[in-house]
Amino acid sequence: MQATRVGIREFRENLASYLESRTPVAITRHGAMIGIYVPTRRRTSEADLEALRAAGKKMQALIAAAGTSEDEIVGEFKRVRRERQKLKH
Repeated sequence: MQATRVGIREFRENLASYLESRTPVAITRHGAMIGIYVPTRRRTSEADLEALRAAGKKMQALIAAAGTSEDEIVGEFKRVRRERQKLKH
């Protein structure tokens, strides 16, 4: 992803919009780059949240159809994790 180049003054004046952006910003002073702002998280959209809710409902249906419980799945996960830890040592 290409970084947007902006002067330090513009970066300061428009900081809020750059913080909301997904695009990296190369910050310059007198034409020389002095730093780079790289966004690390993006806002969760309503569509993302709805997709996550739908996936959760589907997962609950699959768990119920398999005739198991969340506790059993977590227990199995922990057991397998412990076994893998032992193999590393």
